[in-house]
Amino acid sequence: MQKKVAVAIMGLLIGAGGTSQAFAADAGAGKALYEKSCAGCHGADGKGNEKMATILGEKGLNVVGKDTTKKSDQQLLKTIAEGAGKMPAAKLTKEEQKQVLGYTRSLAK
Repeated sequence: MQKKVAVAIMGLLIGAGGTSQAFAADAGAGKALYEKSCAGCHGADGKGNEKMATILGEKGLNVVGKDTTKKSDQQLLKTIAEGAGKMPAAKLTKEEQKQVLGYTRSLAK
């Protein structure tokens, strides 16, 4: 029984390592997409463009703050795909959306 648990834990650890490598690849690919499609409002550093926040009357432009980073990937992908508040839906493929999310998550570190 202990051997099965150890094998399961090892599998999770190995799987997590693979996920972080894939996540890093998405982050690299997402940088150019983020800069083109998102940085105008969310800022190059993800902390939000103050001028756009004033113009739009939006407070949620910081994508590296606790309110955003505590959300699940699925919640954020839905926001990217469908938009929220005054943020329009992204005109990106599902793969590009994942890449942008990966890059955005990397900004929060």
